[in-house]
Amino acid sequence: MLRQGPQAGALIWIVSMLRLSQRLRAHLDGDGGVRQILSIAVPMFISQAADTLMMFASRFFLARVGQEHMAAALSGGITAFMCFTFFIGVIGYGNALVAQYLGSGQRQTCGLAAAQGVFLAVLSYPVILLVSPAGLWLMRSSGHEPVQRALEAEYYRILILFAVFPLLRAAFGSFFSGIGRTRVVMLANGIGMAVNILLNYVLVLGSWGFPALGLRGAAIGSIAASMISVGILAAAYLSQAFRHDYGTLAGLRWNRDVFLQLLRFGLPSGLELFLNVTAFTLFVQFMHSYGRDVAAAVTITFNWDLVAFSPLLGMSVATMSLVGRYMGARRPDLAERSAYSGMKASLWYTTIIFVLFLAVPEALAGLFTPGGAGAHVDAIMSQAVFMIRLASIYLLSDAVLLVFGGALRGAGDTRWAMVTSVTCNWVLTIACWVLIRVVKASPEVAWIVFVGMITVTGGIFLARFRGGRWKALRVLDAPAVAPTH
Repeated sequence: MLRQGPQAGALIWIVSMLRLSQRLRAHLDGDGGVRQILSIAVPMFISQAADTLMMFASRFFLARVGQEHMAAALSGGITAFMCFTFFIGVIGYGNALVAQYLGSGQRQTCGLAAAQGVFLAVLSYPVILLVSPAGLWLMRSSGHEPVQRALEAEYYRILILFAVFPLLRAAFGSFFSGIGRTRVVMLANGIGMAVNILLNYVLVLGSWGFPALGLRGAAIGSIAASMISVGILAAAYLSQAFRHDYGTLAGLRWNRDVFLQLLRFGLPSGLELFLNVTAFTLFVQFMHSYGRDVAAAVTITFNWDLVAFSPLLGMSVATMSLVGRYMGARRPDLAERSAYSGMKASLWYTTIIFVLFLAVPEALAGLFTPGGAGAHVDAIMSQAVFMIRLASIYLLSDAVLLVFGGALRGAGDTRWAMVTSVTCNWVLTIACWVLIRVVKASPEVAWIVFVGMITVTGGIFLARFRGGRWKALRVLDAPAVAPTH
């Protein structure tokens, strides 16, 4: 009996481990499991990381030119993005629309749905040019130092002139993310990233005999990368395989019903993105009005924040796509599982970034403050280290906000998401305006308020998702069909 005791215990342990392994495998595998969402999300992670690396590299090279150039790239770039972000948001909802058609078994309509985004991209370009003077006015009115104002205006004008390419990239990209073929987007963004970094090295610093163009060179690199990405996505979209399976060439026409469907559900997303980016742009402009040291510190912090934020956008897109697919198939249970799987995968990533931000903020900030930056280095470093450390607090809330926000939008709950997100962001912006312009509070206080508001917003989105009202929403009226995997 004594000899049988350990043997029996070992047998029980082995059986228990096998059962646990089966439960873990069931948790990871199957419809809506972590493996399925990662198959869509990992290429999107890499795609968003490529975009992050492009901006990161541009500001790295610009920091070698001067801190004003680096700060102007953030201010001018985010203001340009603000001008076309409304249309990016509307067009981007094509992802959920394509996914719902795929889930309902209407494969040949996927190309038609994506084509409406292409037409909207072309139609919106003249509107963007028409409203672009408003961005210049905003930068002139923000109280920035004269040198920075001139630089950011130059950068802004170049980006606005070629704004149609980011719109087209969003349109074609929404098709591939909607059908779950995100590797195509990854390839396009990866090649664009390589071109961007090469051109930044050559044109910003003046390498290999080329003239040093500084901020103008960074803008040229960004535009060239966007053009190349659009070319790759368009070629893949019109390739034989996608023409046959999803009707991309036959569907490259305007369709009133599908176009109105895109507008109906996409307009809240577009308005939300525009208002949120406008609020964020104003926040950046207010922070930059503290002076060039704080402007540089804020830019450095957001450079690193992008490392955490942009890949999570990939998870948000993947979650929206998978939730949309299962809602189109009338399987809200699998849609819910997909969202929680996306959250679990995001936690693995944010934990790594959390440790990095807390452990080595000095090293992170020092990468953008070269020794030749002058007497302001200590002030910039002090502010940046404080901001990076505090940014680690809202990483989890960022993940919650992006993943469950993507899930709600994929299910069609776009109006609630718009109202809630916009309200929270504008409360933050107004509070920071009062703190900075009226109360004359320190930049540290304004940053604490910024972090706190993001945390609150993430909690609100989590509560909405857990409430379950989104499960009863319908984007399509098509009969339920098992989703195509």
